[in-house]
Amino acid sequence: MKRALIVTGGTTDTGFGRRYIAENGFDWMIAADLGLNFFYKAKIKPDWAIGDFDSVDGGVLKYFESQEGLGITRLIPEKDDTDTEAAVRLAIAEGCGEIHILGATGSRLDHMLGNVGLLGIGLLEGVELFLADPQNRARMINREVTITKQGQYGNFVSLLAVTPEVTGVTLCGMKYPLKDYTMNCFSSLGISNEIVEDEARICLRDGVLLVVEAKDGA
Repeated sequence: MKRALIVTGGTTDTGFGRRYIAENGFDWMIAADLGLNFFYKAKIKPDWAIGDFDSVDGGVLKYFESQEGLGITRLIPEKDDTDTEAAVRLAIAEGCGEIHILGATGSRLDHMLGNVGLLGIGLLEGVELFLADPQNRARMINREVTITKQGQYGNFVSLLAVTPEVTGVTLCGMKYPLKDYTMNCFSSLGISNEIVEDEARICLRDGVLLVVEAKDGA
């Protein structure tokens, strides 16, 4: 399965990004617009750049334009989709079955919520899609998922209903278990659970859950 990394224009700590790339060994890396700045600072060449490039420093853009083997897709500023969504759809079109996005969080709440919403594309297209930053890793699920205690991304697991209702929610191996519970999207019940056994199982019958693994309790 081809695995892709997308770095977009939110906050991306250079040290964290370099470690994330080293630990995951991606097959394909995409810079979405301002994400080029990360690759420039990290001294890493992506495989592709996509965006309208209205936010990228001119010197950075010129540097990458001169790099051999770097594909570039230029988008017009007056477009319906964000650069991040365009990058996700590009990765899917290239046959990537697992996609990780860095730089999807930052000071713009509207962009962050929009990027979280993009996780649903993974469900529609049958692709594993993750957002990650130094404190969090998020994904959407509509089927059973297992998270090992050893492999979890932090100490806490939070669940939020994306659809109005998520039925049949059953949690095993967690501090606060549930059995055949119906979660709704106007509730904070699923925040800050913990894995207490070797692995945790998150099951549901119908609906979509946002799963956030977090490294702090805030």
